[in-house]
Amino acid sequence: MKHWILASTLVLASSLGFTANTKASEVKAATRPQVEMVTSKGKIVIELYPDAAPESVANFQQYVKDKFYDGTIFHRVIPDFVAQGGGFDPKMNQKATRAPIKNEAEQAFKAGLKNDRGTIAMARTGDPHSATSQFYFNLKDNDFLNFPSRDGFGYAAFGRVISGQEVIEDMAKQKTLPGDVPAEAIVITSVRELPATASKPAAKASGKKAGTNK
Repeated sequence: MKHWILASTLVLASSLGFTANTKASEVKAATRPQVEMVTSKGKIVIELYPDAAPESVANFQQYVKDKFYDGTIFHRVIPDFVAQGGGFDPKMNQKATRAPIKNEAEQAFKAGLKNDRGTIAMARTGDPHSATSQFYFNLKDNDFLNFPSRDGFGYAAFGRVISGQEVIEDMAKQKTLPGDVPAEAIVITSVRELPATASKPAAKASGKKAGTNK
């Protein structure tokens, strides 16, 4: 089944010991893993927030480790909304996934990580606990996707783009076919976790500090 964020069918690990009330901005950047996503449009570097959404991060990291995303596409791109991928090959064949994970939107929201421009979040169906491999990048602040959203759960953000936001913005300029599928395939060549570094906390793509609430 396709994972949509909204419409008639909604689209869309172990804990590190942080409480749901811990603000994402209070956690040292050195504890946050980073991944590099190489696409046919360019490179994107994402900082993951295990303090805000531990199971979602662990789930994503496992798919990265398994090289699951290599050769998949961004199959749904809507300007001024989201760019979604991680589940289909260029021929629109859906890949088999592991079991779904629990919805962590409430925990992430309370930790200060929301569906703001430049964040990455878990795509799912109408079942709140159906997220598997698919993810989406927010192209703007999509507050209505945050906990509790329209269904009492919301959509769990689990990371933030720290470089390459312009690559995602370029995706939104591409011509699309019915179903919001890019006419020219936007392929994910590889996704790899980067070596751990004690970098400074990432700033929001919109200019706000990472992990801060509005």
